Amino acid sequence: MKLRFIQVDAFADRPFGGNPAAVIPLDAWIDDATMQAIAAENNLAETAFLVPTGGDADYDLRWFTPTMEIAMCGHATLASGHVILGDRPELDAVRFRTRKAGVLVVGRAVPGYTLDLPAWPASAKPLPEAVAGVGGTPVETLWREGDYAVLVYASEAEVRALDPDFRALAAQGDVLFIATAPGDATDIVSRVFAPGAGIDEDPVTGSAHAIIAPYWADRLGRDRFTAFQASARGGHLGCRLAGDRVLLDGPCVTVIEGRFLL
Repeated sequence: MKLRFIQVDAFADRPFGGNPAAVIPLDAWIDDATMQAIAAENNLAETAFLVPTGGDADYDLRWFTPTMEIAMCGHATLASGHVILGDRPELDAVRFRTRKAGVLVVGRAVPGYTLDLPAWPASAKPLPEAVAGVGGTPVETLWREGDYAVLVYASEAEVRALDPDFRALAAQGDVLFIATAPGDATDIVSRVFAPGAGIDEDPVTGSAHAIIAPYWADRLGRDRFTAFQASARGGHLGCRLAGDRVLLDGPCVTVIEGRFLL
């Protein structure tokens, strides 16, 4: 069996920036164990698998890290939209049906694309174990059911200086740890860690901004702002809160095309 394989740098305007995702379009679903093995072989933060469908969406979409299937992945959805809209120039947008995040939409924008995600606000909660593992001295901590921990710091410098204990974070399970602060050159800055899902630090994380966008819109007093994820690769995002949706703007670059041979 030969499967089409496309590797895309999402939230990047040039190769080797943003967050790499593998996209594998399928005619029909293959078994879960094979998809998980492909994701492990790719060893990227996420591998996206998509199958044409009907009804309220154009494709069904699932995402796998090297170790597990996850509930929502923003950058691999953006990468999937980049691939489909590149294949189908007649479309202005593509709709993906997912198992736990509803229907997600990627539309054309100038430059790049707009990714439409659900807004998943977090609530204030003490998180001493998360703070101990991530480090630093956050001024606020928040929790979103579904295992999302948000640690808010006073400055970008504090976020950049974090040196997490990944073993301690992994012991807390499949939790997405989001460190965020006011930015210097952008409105906000963040870093994201998910060692329990096999990803010590994620380069650019769309789903994290679905969590923190409601917080920052309220704190900044406006529904539009700029964001930078300060990983080694780094990536810029345009953010907008629109009711119960978060809209993220960013470009993509295709860096590898080929075939998986099974």
